[in-house]
Formats: sequence, C-alpha cells, structure tokens
Amino acid sequence: MSAVHFHFRLLLALSLSLFLCRLAAAQGLPPVVEAALQRANLPADALTLLVLDVDPRRPPRLSHRADVPMNPASVMKLVTTFAALDLLGPAYTWRTPVYLDGAVREGTLHGNLYLRGLGDPKLVVERLWLLLRRVQALGVRQIAGDIVLDRSAFDVGETDPANFDGEPLRPYNATADALLLNFKSVSMTFTPERSSNTALVQFEPPLAGVEMQSRVPLIAGECGDYRASLKAELSDPAKIRFAGAYPGNCAEKVWSVAYADPKSFALRAVEGLWREMGGRLLGAVREGRVPAITVNGSPVAGESPLEPSFELNSAPLAEIIRDINKYSNNVMAQQLFLTLSLAAPGNAGSATSATPVSRASADASRAVLRRWWLERFEAKDLPLVDNGSGLSRRSRITAQALARLLQAAYSSPLMPDFVASLPLSGVDGTLKNRRAMVGSAHLKTGSLRDVSALAGYVHAASGRRYVMVAIANHPAAEAARPVFEALQQWTLQDQASKDPARSATKPQPAGAKKKPVLKSLS
Repeated sequence: MSAVHFHFRLLLALSLSLFLCRLAAAQGLPPVVEAALQRANLPADALTLLVLDVDPRRPPRLSHRADVPMNPASVMKLVTTFAALDLLGPAYTWRTPVYLDGAVREGTLHGNLYLRGLGDPKLVVERLWLLLRRVQALGVRQIAGDIVLDRSAFDVGETDPANFDGEPLRPYNATADALLLNFKSVSMTFTPERSSNTALVQFEPPLAGVEMQSRVPLIAGECGDYRASLKAELSDPAKIRFAGAYPGNCAEKVWSVAYADPKSFALRAVEGLWREMGGRLLGAVREGRVPAITVNGSPVAGESPLEPSFELNSAPLAEIIRDINKYSNNVMAQQLFLTLSLAAPGNAGSATSATPVSRASADASRAVLRRWWLERFEAKDLPLVDNGSGLSRRSRITAQALARLLQAAYSSPLMPDFVASLPLSGVDGTLKNRRAMVGSAHLKTGSLRDVSALAGYVHAASGRRYVMVAIANHPAAEAARPVFEALQQWTLQDQASKDPARSATKPQPAGAKKKPVLKSLS
C-alpha cells in the first residue's frame, strides 16, 4: 500500500469516526433538529436541549445532555428576575431620597442638596429631570452649598467597563451603581436639516464641562452604516466630536454610547441638567454621604439627623423586569441582583426601613439567591451565578435547572408578570425580527462569544404549553441559532389531540418544596 493510499484511508476512517460520534451523540434528536445540527457543523456535545410540558408530572418530550452545566449568557436573567419577583413581589419599587440640608430663603438653599441612590435600575434622564424639577418646586433656584451624590448603598468597588470584552463604550458594559443615572450613557440624536446641509446633534443628558459638537455636515449617499460615516471621537472625556459626516438619506437617528469616564458621569449629568433647567450652583457637584448621627465621635450605621424632603419612586418591579428580559439590559439586571441583598429587612432598599444597616454586594446577593434556590429547588441544580445578568464567563446552570425554574414560574401566581417580561417571538424585544413563528413563544435569548442560548415557553399548535431550553457552548456557538429555530418549530408543531392522561389538578413544580410561592419584603 502506498503512503498516499494509507493517508487517504486514514483520513476517510477519521472522518467516518467523527461522523459516527456525532450521530451517536445526537441519537434521539428529532430529524429536523439533527439535520440542522449537521448543517451547522456543530458537535452534538456542544449543546444541551430540553423540551417538556409545563406540567412537571409529564416526562420530557426531548432531553439531550440536560444535566450538564453550561454558560447560559443572558438567559441567566431568568433566574434573577423570577427570584426577585418571588422575594420582593411584583409591586416592589426603588426609592431615591432627596435631602435639603439647610434653610430655603428667597429661592436659595443655604446648605447642601443630597441625592441618595438606592439602586433604581431606570433613573433615566427624564426621571432625573423630574427629580430636579421637584427640588425647584420646593422653592430652590440657587444652591449656596454643594450637590452631594451618595452612592454608598452598593459595595461594588472600582470596575473597568473594558474588562469583559475590551469595548468600554458599549452601553451593555455599564457597571452597577447605587445612583445609576441614564445607564452612564449619552444619547445622541441626529436630525438632518437639508436647508443648511447639516445634521443637528442633540445630547441627553447635557454633561457639564464636556464640549459637544452640535452640528455635522451632510454627505450624499445611502444611510447604511451612518455611525461609521460620522467617525465619532468618543474616547476623550472632555469632548465629543465627529471627524466625518451624516449620510443625507438618513432620517433622524438616535445613537447611545457609554461615556468615556463613567466615574464622573453622574457628577457631570446632575450639574449639566441642573444648569440647563435654569438652576444656579455656587458650590460643586461631588460625591459624599448623607450626614450621619454620631455617638462618641463615631457614626451610627444608617442613622441620619436628616429626613428626606421627598423620594422619587421607580416603576414597579413587574414593569422593570420587562426592560431587563425583553431587551436583555445587563446593567438593570445587575442593579436588580444587588437589590436582593439591599432589600433584606432592615436595609436601605427595604420599604420597612428608612435607613440602611449594611451595603449591598455581589457576595451578599449570591448568598440571598442561594438560600432562595435551596428553599425552592434541589441542591444538585444550584446554579453558579456571577452578577445576575449573564454577562460573565463564570456563570453556569443546567438545562434541567432552568426548566424546573420555568415550570415553577408557570404554576405560580407570578406567572402573568414573569411571562409578560419575556420577548414574544416575532413581535418585540430581542425576538422582534424573528418572523418565522410570530407570536408562538415567549423566549429569552442569550449571546456571548462562544455562547448562544434560548429558553422560555412555546405555545404549541395543540394548545399545550412547553418549556424549551437550548444552550450551545462552542467557538462556533453562533451557528446554533438555526438549530434552536428548528427545535422551536418542532416543539410548536405538536398536533396532539386531547390527552386523557392530562389531569385537571393544578401541577406542582418539579423539585419544589411545599411553601408559599410569593413572599414579600415590602
């Protein structure tokens, strides 16, 4: 046998072996899913797939490596949001207390104004404007002292937004903050004015001390990648400028970017907006803490001689989790995760306490989540949660654990709020553009480098409801999307008629222990 023939036969044997291994690994998968897997050129052991009825008494319709821990990317938000609904209640709100430390005479506050952050996940520029307008409604037009921002409720330390993937200006990399303003991002609105052959640029919020270019020239051409055409210069905290131009065929566009110096963002945003609203400030905007009561020269934790002049309340939790799950907002999920420890009885975020006795931290919130999981589910399914958002290389959970959580959520009184928070296939959120199966499923997406995931509920043609979990961990994980779509289509096309074995008895979640579903710390 020649060396050429030997190597050819060896290569053929290896190829056949690889094919047989993949076929064996994929054994039991529906043909349509197996075919999609082969087209994606992914090994079956790169995926975990699970489809089962929302009734936990029924056997799985499909189970493939369901007990293998995988990185779920943003699908981990399902754990954070359902735990928060269960622990805090859907009506939970965040408070942002505002203190006036001094007398108000003839429009001037003779003292400091304090804004105390307690983790509001959606303190966007419109609500910051409302907060400052309420200050003005108290008769304050000028502040003789300082505006002091108290961010001490979260113990998150100094973090670099470039740490995760080297993209510090991506809004999804914003880090948690007790006083999170506008997601630490600037929204730039470009409005073409063809009469002047320029596009007007408006910035929200206005940032004190930052030079912002108000107009860019128009150029001929299709809209296309207008961001690249602008050639934005965003790395200098002192200025935002554009070296390029705006395509003339573009309509109005809004582009949000993370500010280059996130540590100073809140300081600049508060001062910029206060001055734009006509307010005057003789002092400065700085970080600090609301004054504390001292005993023998030492501050008493959480005790202050000041009472809030008012509190700005957030939207309820049931509304907040819609933004988190439908649009996969990472920093909002991290805010919610930290709130799990801040909102413990007696802490600052608890509606039963006006003053904090401790600070929220990732370790403390992981402990809260662990206790909750062990009370609700089996210890063997305990997920490894990093920051609650899934923007992590460390997070791990099995498809089996996710399915148990989804079954528990479906059978709980919290089901309407939880399911409504998930993207509806082909309609909204991260599934808006998936038109093949419009309105057929509520599913949370997840995507990282080497990770693709999809989990939630599929509403089958037979009228039955299924839990579906699909996760791929592989360098080519992005190629798994057609596999997931095939799985969703297979799950959807369940033409089963009435099943006499189906009981009218309300099911109990698999692995769940007998306890009230809804607890509230409010």
